[in-house]
Amino acid sequence: MEGLRQQKDGLRARMRRIRNSISSDERMRLADDIQANLFRLPQVAGVETILLFYSFGSEVPTAGMIQRLLDTGTRVLLPFLEGSDMRAAELRPGESLAATTYGPKEPSQRVPVDPAEVDTVITPGLAFDAQGYRLGYGGGHYDRYLRRLRRDSFRVGIAFHLQVVSSVPHGPEDQPLDFVVTDQETIDCRLHPNTG
Repeated sequence: MEGLRQQKDGLRARMRRIRNSISSDERMRLADDIQANLFRLPQVAGVETILLFYSFGSEVPTAGMIQRLLDTGTRVLLPFLEGSDMRAAELRPGESLAATTYGPKEPSQRVPVDPAEVDTVITPGLAFDAQGYRLGYGGGHYDRYLRRLRRDSFRVGIAFHLQVVSSVPHGPEDQPLDFVVTDQETIDCRLHPNTG
């Protein structure tokens, strides 16, 4: 486990540098392409309840995606932390968001929604591979949350193409995604099963 942690930490540092190197103008342009690809997925455009995240720093900007979903009547959930546990609450049109000490904004009305109600989760991350493994920020919040979803819920990672790597170090606790959507492609990870 110590070796796995070191591998993840090394890749985390490298991918932060790569993602931070994208200029803000380029980030917005690429985000438009990511959003276009994302909304072509029936698992996004045609579902009732989606858990998205409010981006911060050099992440793929998500404010436009959130607004687009709200405008189409999709029920949008955003994550929030209770201690070390990630939960999700509904964001209603016009509702304000609350700042956090760790980065992303959270819903100001923190009423947890049962994970069984979530049709699709759209996750952030630092690195992704074609098998669906993602490298997060090290807290394990999304992996623990993804385990609580229905079996037929979809798991989608969004990233800049530069964040796709040949292999993300992973262990038994890491939950694979169904799709990875970037500015250049949509990877159906179910077609690339993990072989070990």
